[in-house]
Amino acid sequence: MTTMLSHERYCSEILAQTGLLCAALGEGTDVSVTVPTCPEWTLGHLLMHVGQAQRMATGLVREKVTEFVPPSTMAQPVPTPGPGDPAADDLAGLTAWLTEGAEALAAVLREAGPDSPVWTFSEQPRSAFWARRMAHETLMHRADALGALGLPFTADPEIAADCVDEWLGILSLPAAVAFKPRLKELPGPGRTLHLHATDTPAELDAEWFIDLTGEGVAWRRAHEKAAVAVRGPMTDVLSVLYRRLPADTDRVEVIGDRELLDFWLERVAF
Repeated sequence: MTTMLSHERYCSEILAQTGLLCAALGEGTDVSVTVPTCPEWTLGHLLMHVGQAQRMATGLVREKVTEFVPPSTMAQPVPTPGPGDPAADDLAGLTAWLTEGAEALAAVLREAGPDSPVWTFSEQPRSAFWARRMAHETLMHRADALGALGLPFTADPEIAADCVDEWLGILSLPAAVAFKPRLKELPGPGRTLHLHATDTPAELDAEWFIDLTGEGVAWRRAHEKAAVAVRGPMTDVLSVLYRRLPADTDRVEVIGDRELLDFWLERVAF
């Protein structure tokens, strides 16, 4: 497992990713369009989810909550406005609200620093978890929004690689298995996967070996032969891993056991 990026980098990314998301919402954007990668949601619902998730994290860190709190705003099938939230069809209100929420979250995280005790669903009960989680939550929902608008999605290679690290780490957590029991189906003989970003500098070491031959999901940054490999640009490898791109896209190359890749992707989807 690699070292996380700095706490300040994650705080900056929360602001940057929210800013890029808002910048994509030009005047006249139809927030009633369906989000293909979140088909139960409109674009307005997606934006509400991002803002509600950021505010949930802000509250946890600000209040130093150390006991489990059901993440109700993140679990709603279709996000609905709470007190002070804009309506899902209010583009100007949503944009201002998202910006305000991201600024508040970054400020709270910076004030707390990375080591403030706070509840998380990981084995890392400190504020650093939420800085990283919200940076990547916002990044990937920016991908959803751009897809709904028919716009291309790209991500900085370093933050995209860290997003892969974080996602694989989440899938290996006991809490993830408890939340999504189908993860228990993943282990089996010969089940290994390799992810390989082809457009990153060597020092980024953007290759991953995922080992499902044990009792759960194990992974490491490594160049190792696997039953199936996915090769392509960093953003596209990330997008396939998160199911923001179909595995049969011509933007990546799949080598080996395609059925294993489909098996994996179906079970890790949240």
